Amino acid sequence: MNWVILIVAGLFEVGFATCLAKVKESSGTTATLWFVGFLVCLSISMYLLIVATKTLPIGTAYAVWTGIGAVGTVLMGILFFNEPATFWRVFFITTLIASIVGLKSVSAH
Repeated sequence: MNWVILIVAGLFEVGFATCLAKVKESSGTTATLWFVGFLVCLSISMYLLIVATKTLPIGTAYAVWTGIGAVGTVLMGILFFNEPATFWRVFFITTLIASIVGLKSVSAH
């Protein structure tokens, strides 16, 4: 169950990075709302990371959490912020996903 919690925490990390990008391109009330979304996603992500690390090794949990956040944020950038999807970006994202799966599979929990 804590792996599921960790995955959800990673997805909220993607959420706070996405909100941060939207704050950058917004102004006024819209920027404020995106900033509130950033704070909410950040708080939920950190709380769920704390919950998950009560039974998962911190090194593995943190690496998986940041990996999910990194992969998700790059994908959000490609899909919604017109960032390039070059061969090498996709290649290295794929290797990062393989590393996350590998860490999960060799974890003792």
